[in-house]
Amino acid sequence: MDTSAPLPSLMDTSAPEFVLLSKSISEIRSAIPPQYFVRNTLKGLLYLARDLALAACAWSLAVAIDPFFRTRESFLIWSVLRWGAWCVYWWFQGLIFTGIWVLGHECGHGAFSPYKIVNDSIGFVRPYTSLLSLLTVAQVIHSLLFTPYFSWKISHHRHHIYHASMTRDETYVPKTRTELGIPEEDGHIDYDEIFGDTPVYTLFLLIRQQILGFPAYLLFNVSGQKWYSKGTNHFNPTSDLFTPNQWKAVVLSNIGLGVSVCCLAYSISRLGLIAVFKLYLIPWLVVTHWFVMITYLQHTDPRTPHFRGSAWTFQRGAAATVDRPNFLGWQGRFFLHHVVQSHTIHHFFPKIPFYHGPAATEHLKAFLGEHYVSSDMPVFKALWENYNRCQFVEDIGHVVFYKDKRGHAVYKDA
Repeated sequence: MDTSAPLPSLMDTSAPEFVLLSKSISEIRSAIPPQYFVRNTLKGLLYLARDLALAACAWSLAVAIDPFFRTRESFLIWSVLRWGAWCVYWWFQGLIFTGIWVLGHECGHGAFSPYKIVNDSIGFVRPYTSLLSLLTVAQVIHSLLFTPYFSWKISHHRHHIYHASMTRDETYVPKTRTELGIPEEDGHIDYDEIFGDTPVYTLFLLIRQQILGFPAYLLFNVSGQKWYSKGTNHFNPTSDLFTPNQWKAVVLSNIGLGVSVCCLAYSISRLGLIAVFKLYLIPWLVVTHWFVMITYLQHTDPRTPHFRGSAWTFQRGAAATVDRPNFLGWQGRFFLHHVVQSHTIHHFFPKIPFYHGPAATEHLKAFLGEHYVSSDMPVFKALWENYNRCQFVEDIGHVVFYKDKRGHAVYKDA
């Protein structure tokens, strides 16, 4: 289902029926040539080295920005150029950091290397040059970006197993009509009052999601399963997210975050808060934005179903994802390792390494036909469109689709 054209109109009784995917996972796997499942440790390490070198170069250039422009700031144009240079740094360092985060994600799936010890060692610990460029310390790919590696790996693994299940998926679980307090559709419903239907308010909510969405999920289970007990989070070893034998992994993740906090505090003590804010914290906020935007657009779309009961199967859940081939153009492909362009194949086969994703996707697309969903819509437009069009699903139905702020959907529920 390629959607380079605008999305279909949201309709009710005239909406078409959705045809369920009937292929088995073995049939789908047989459509992918076996060479694309091969993981190459050396190749993964070279990509990691490339990203670390890019981050170090960007950092070195950024350290020189203020000294270079400070002596020239008697002229307004130089002040404008200085902040322009910082914006360029924040944009590209945010992309580089996001790419490094993606490599940690690859490690969590075992796609970085065929060896588990390599995946967990690279995913959790990596060589890293400090802000001072004076010493090498053991840093944590995910912890550096305030993501608990093992804890998130556990919940993310279940997300892959149960994606698009209304009762078992771990994240981006749609709100239902009842949860939002929307009356049944017989009679007049004041949707504007329920959703606060003004562009300014919607923009505020969207920005809040982009900045706080991932920390809110880790800390408070926002967008996660509703039946988890109050206080569920990724840092408590006894949380509903984890089994008793996983508590050591959660504690280890917390220790990794603690090390990163100590490194951050040390950097602040040596360089000052403002310098660390500009060199690290703003790029970290950019990473948070990209991560939320990417995952939201991969898993939230009016054309993709969610399932209850026996209607759900692994392959139907995997197909309920969206590829975006033109996400940020060359920058998305180069810096983000095809994570947006090849997400559907990743959901079917998470151990396919990212560098095989584009070629494997072509085979998957040919095999799935209309069940393959992609979009060429500009990403910020897609973010706005989907945020407005994906509001809630019905409380009943085995196959349900997002409805918009007027209660309309692209496909009929079943």
